Parts: sequence; C-alpha cells; structure tokens
Amino acid sequence: MIPAENVSLPAALEGQPIERMTRDGVEYVILGTAHVSRASVQAVDALLDIEHFDAVAVELCPSRAQGVRDPEAFKQMDLFQVIRQGKAGMVAASLVLGSFQKRLAAQYGIEPGAEMKAAMDGADARGIPVWLVDREVGTTLKRAWRSVGFFQRFGLLAGMLGSVFEREEIAEEDIEKLKQSDLLESAFSDFAAGSAPLYRALIAERDEFMAAKLRENGATMDPAAPSRKVLVVIGAGHLKGMSAQLAEQHGDARALADDLAVTPPAAKWPKVLAVALVLGIFAAIGYAFWRSPSLGIDALKNWILLTGGLSALGALIAGGHPLSIVAAFVAAPLKPFRPGIPSGAISAMAEAWVRKPRVGDFERLRDDITHWTGWWRNRVARTLLNFFLVSMGTIAGEYIAGVHIIRSLF
Repeated sequence: MIPAENVSLPAALEGQPIERMTRDGVEYVILGTAHVSRASVQAVDALLDIEHFDAVAVELCPSRAQGVRDPEAFKQMDLFQVIRQGKAGMVAASLVLGSFQKRLAAQYGIEPGAEMKAAMDGADARGIPVWLVDREVGTTLKRAWRSVGFFQRFGLLAGMLGSVFEREEIAEEDIEKLKQSDLLESAFSDFAAGSAPLYRALIAERDEFMAAKLRENGATMDPAAPSRKVLVVIGAGHLKGMSAQLAEQHGDARALADDLAVTPPAAKWPKVLAVALVLGIFAAIGYAFWRSPSLGIDALKNWILLTGGLSALGALIAGGHPLSIVAAFVAAPLKPFRPGIPSGAISAMAEAWVRKPRVGDFERLRDDITHWTGWWRNRVARTLLNFFLVSMGTIAGEYIAGVHIIRSLF
C-alpha cells in the first residue's frame, strides 16, 4: 500500500487499492481500477501529477489499445476479409462484449476503459513510454473456448446469444461486481465461477502474462538511470494475482509470455467425429441405394432437405436476403465436399455482396448492437448473425439427418 510517510494524500487517492513493490531494481506502483468508475480516472490523473514515472503500463493488448485510442477504427473493417479468414465468430464475440460496454455507458454515463485512456494520454503528455502488457483478447477468448468441454461451449454460445436479446437494465449489484472484477470475467461470470479451466484462461493466465511482460519491459530500462519507476494500471480483479506473480515469478520472462500467447491447437476429435459422422451418413445413403433405389432417394432427400432446410432457416431468422437463403440451402448439403469452408461463410458472403454494408452501418454499429433489434437493422451485424445462425443450422441438420437416415434403414 501507499507508504505511511505519504500522509497528505489527494482526495482522489483516498481508499484506492494501490500496491508498491520493487522487482529487479524497478519500482512498480500498481493501481487497481474499476473499469466503470470515474474515481479510477481521477486516481490515475492524481498519481501522474504527484509522482514521477519513467513508464506507464496498462492492462490492454494492442488491438484493445487501438480501440480505446481510436473508437472509430472498426469502421475500416473489411467484412469480406473477416469472413474469408474465419474471424467472423471472433468479431461477433467482440461485438457482444462491446454491446455490454455500451449498455453500461448509456445507462450510467460511464465509459468502460476511460482510466486506461487517461493513463495512456497522461504518458503521452509527459513523453514517457506506454507498455501494453495484456494478452491479445482474441488469444484469450480462443484459449478460454478451447479450455472447456463440448457442452460448456454450447452454454457459452447460448449465454452470448442470450445477451443479444437481453433488454433489462444492468442491475446496480452487477455494476458493483464489475468494479471488483475483470470485464471478461464478468461477461462470462456464470461459467467462470464453476469452471477452473475457464477461470484460468480468463484471469490467472493473464495475471502471469502481465507480470512477465512487466519484467520483460523492466529489463530494457537503463540500469544507470537515477530512477526506474513504473505506474501500472490494471483492473482491481487482477491486483492481487498479478502482484503475487510479479513478486514470485521466476524463469525467462519473454519465454513465459510467449508460451502464454500461443493459441493451443484445436482438439482433433470434434473434426474426426464430424468427418466420421458424414462418412457414416453417406455410407448409409449408399447402403440405402443398394437395398432399394427408392429408399436411397428418400435418404438423399432427407440429407438435402434437413441440412439445407435448417441452414436456410438460420439465414431466414437472421433476416438474410433471398440469395443468401438460397446460398445457405445449396451450400449445406455440399459441406463434405468443401472441408474448412462453413456454410455460414458462403451465405454471409452472399449477404454482404447483395446488401453491401454502408458507411452509416459501420458508424452506427456500436450503437445498434446495444439493442437486440439492431443486430437485424445494421447490415454489418446482420451479416455476422447470418454466419452464426447458418453454421448452427448446418450442424443441427447434419445430426438430425443422420438420425432419420439410420432409422429408415432398420
């Protein structure tokens, strides 16, 4: 905590969670902030005013820092590239988190991340470097996704989809929880509380990563300098864990950070299961033709109608253009012949081609997604919703078709 000799504290620092420690000759002043609190912004400004720092570290990764510095940067997003590169799901997840932030801002007049922007702006004004010490949010979400089992993944998807339709105001007690926790943890709180792997990916690993990045950056500071003092601005939910890691962590800092920044390979069994399922279904269709041409035709018809029909239904629910609905219907039954290209991507690209997003759609995106109807009104959001619902429809169609075809043979 703040040393006892600092008896006359500015009012902005009274009661603020602050830890001070020295590691490898570098003094770290660690301020735990609430991402939705004006008091945290004032605490950042006060510390920068009354103490001299040689660097400022913030709980941001490069992509989130860009979003904080330039909230309009997302307008440059190439929607076709996002879909082609398989990033539609990640962008949609980021938008869901963004809609949660916007709801906070609209309801309470609090802009999440304002204290991080204040820290970066304060460092820029004083000509001192800014260290971005958090792990890329995309890597964190992927590691969290791949750390849990098959059924938990569906729970996460359901929770995120449910937040799109959530219309109630955020309760005061939830705001207080946010002030004492991490934004990602809060967004997935129901699942993180009961899942050790999910909690580790969202919180514990990031504590380790941020401590390693502080050590790595600290090692680059001039050891002959009269002082080496760093202001560290992190969420209050990370204060205890990250401080403990900074004090106790051993080993090569860069190697540890690099290891934690690696996206683990996807499990092979879901793909093996999916391929085996499709091969089994096509074998069953071939067997049906061998037994009777009419039986084979019925089996093939079930495959086409169920996979294509449920995929088209997903596009229809997403408010897709007739062409994107047709694209979903045609693409789904042919999925086994184009591995790695989901039906949702084909339908979404058709949607984006027919209904090209306008400049206004990108400008209003962050505001539109705060209400569930905005996901259908905004062309960018609707295209991403199309991708998600068509992909889910295809998966459901494959399993239901398989059951129908197998049953028809016995």
